Amino acid sequence: MKTKTALVLGATGGIGGELTQALLRRGWTVRALHRDPAKAAQTQAHAALQWVAGDALEADSVVRAAQGASLIVHAVNPPGYRRWEALVLPMLESTLRAARASGARILLPGNLYNYGADAFADPHEGAPQHPVTRKGAVRVAMERRLREAAADGVRSLVVRAGDFFGPNAGNNWFSQGLVKPGRPLASVSDPGRPGLGHQWAYLPDVAETMLRLVEREDALADFDTFHMQGHWDADGRQMIEAIRRASGRPGLPVKRFPWGLLSLAAPFVPLFRELREMRYLWQHPIRMRNDKLVALLGEEPRTPLDVAVRTTLAGLGCLDLKDAAPGLAANGRS
Repeated sequence: MKTKTALVLGATGGIGGELTQALLRRGWTVRALHRDPAKAAQTQAHAALQWVAGDALEADSVVRAAQGASLIVHAVNPPGYRRWEALVLPMLESTLRAARASGARILLPGNLYNYGADAFADPHEGAPQHPVTRKGAVRVAMERRLREAAADGVRSLVVRAGDFFGPNAGNNWFSQGLVKPGRPLASVSDPGRPGLGHQWAYLPDVAETMLRLVEREDALADFDTFHMQGHWDADGRQMIEAIRRASGRPGLPVKRFPWGLLSLAAPFVPLFRELREMRYLWQHPIRMRNDKLVALLGEEPRTPLDVAVRTTLAGLGCLDLKDAAPGLAANGRS
């Protein structure tokens, strides 16, 4: 890799912000693109972080920001799930143009949306991609463009993981479906069918995994994909019980997620519409394999579930870490 300079698109988001901080800790020079750098700097304050004015939809500004970079983190999404189909691919085209001009590798955080019923229940990296949702179809189109661009020398890396959770994870099932951010824990919502497994990914672990892969440039294909196992909740109760343990209340009430009310409100609330579309992930056990990842790295970074959940709840304003039980520090990975 010619330099340790990275351009991050989406640095104020969950995974983009986590990757930004992880890159800085590893000694990278990091630039972050934002339409309002001064405002963005208030959410990601770090003396070494270089904020650059620009828009992911304006290819010229992305190309300028990527000059001299060896890595472009493409973690940007349309705000509030609006105009997803219209904006996602044009933003990726800006990144492709910048990567072609700079020679940088693109890093794209991926997820389960690519897969349909023919890939359940344990899809590997080469499993067929026949998505059942609009966002899934967009995800497949994004990866298709990256694969096509590899034929022209544009390198990319896609790391797919389960549902994100973490102290700064933004919109996700943990913070939008299981608990209520900014409030002390009064109950936990359970969106899944009884006994159904679910795959989770703790954002600090995702960022660490991605950067370990980036550091193995010599072992990566021009277009490469890896799956994370993350935290596999085999019966749908392990995450709920971890939240209960974190709260210090083993009897914390568990309520069924209000899918019926969500459907009624979906036409009027974009977030609810998007949550409803992903309901199939709570109706089928989908567990991505990480064999390829472990074969290359030797292990998958994984923070113990209780530590990850406690840190997440504290970051969401649901728990005061001063009340943490002995031995449950807010860091450390296995």
